[in-house]
Amino acid sequence: MNTDTLFERFKDVRVLIIGDVMIDEYIWGSATRISPEAPVPVVSVEKREMRLGGAANVALNVKSLGATPILCGFVGNDYHGRLFYELLQKENLIQDGIYAIENRKTTVKTRIIAHHQHLLRIDAEQTDIVLSSAHEKLFEFIGNRIYDTDVIVFEDYDKGALSADFIQQVTQLAKSHQVPVIVDPKFRNFMAYKECTLFKPNLKELKEGLHLNINPQDLTQLKEAIHKVQTALDCENVMITLSEHGVVIGNKDVFYHIPAHIRKIADVSGAGDTVVSVVALCMALKLPLQKVAEISNLAGGLVCEEVGVVPINVEKLKAESQKIVLS
Repeated sequence: MNTDTLFERFKDVRVLIIGDVMIDEYIWGSATRISPEAPVPVVSVEKREMRLGGAANVALNVKSLGATPILCGFVGNDYHGRLFYELLQKENLIQDGIYAIENRKTTVKTRIIAHHQHLLRIDAEQTDIVLSSAHEKLFEFIGNRIYDTDVIVFEDYDKGALSADFIQQVTQLAKSHQVPVIVDPKFRNFMAYKECTLFKPNLKELKEGLHLNINPQDLTQLKEAIHKVQTALDCENVMITLSEHGVVIGNKDVFYHIPAHIRKIADVSGAGDTVVSVVALCMALKLPLQKVAEISNLAGGLVCEEVGVVPINVEKLKAESQKIVLS
């Protein structure tokens, strides 16, 4: 399949994205002096920016790739929750799967950046699991949308949108409709994603989830780790992102290592969102695992060249895929 055909087929894919949504706030400025009150830089603010983050950034990536995202999650019934709806509207994203919860805080990650350097991040969040009544409403929405869904993504940032019971409920629904389930996990629910189609932890999440010390340059250890995850979760495929060491992907029959491409790294924030977005579309189209890993690895590297959390530039990805992956 050539690049034109692949990226054209992306436009037919509908992706249900379920997980922790948030706002990424950026404070841009300059720092030319140290505070007399403490040994910290004084940042003179030049610009503030609010962006969609977490699972919402996955939705932006899916949209940038030409596919249709349907975003599912929770915000608080507060100022930032209302702002989140406004940002969705601005990006022409479907709002029906986002539910506002009383007395809950909308997650906001504030990053302070001066001279292209990330100085500080401040998290305002509430991480307890949402009430089962909220999950019941969301599950009803998912049940109504499953009939025109090609792939489901669980985007878990451990902020309380997902519980083990809810994950299994959705996974079984997807399985009954033969919809593939792609997982970007965190520690709390690591072992809850049983029977998923593809499980995509990064190295840190893998170490925490399996309680193992894994050398990212030891392919034998990585292959064994994939088999351990498969056994524990009864999942079909596992992909592990290894930062500067690339990615590995495999199942009981195959194993591939895709090295990282040399990049001028500006910011790794949001790279996992981009990777899982590309993985989901490729799996929906039933691409071979090696191609899934190669294209998503390229995409993750490309967004690391940008400062802040940004969706993938589809034209850049298409051009690099043509040169490196799909030639």
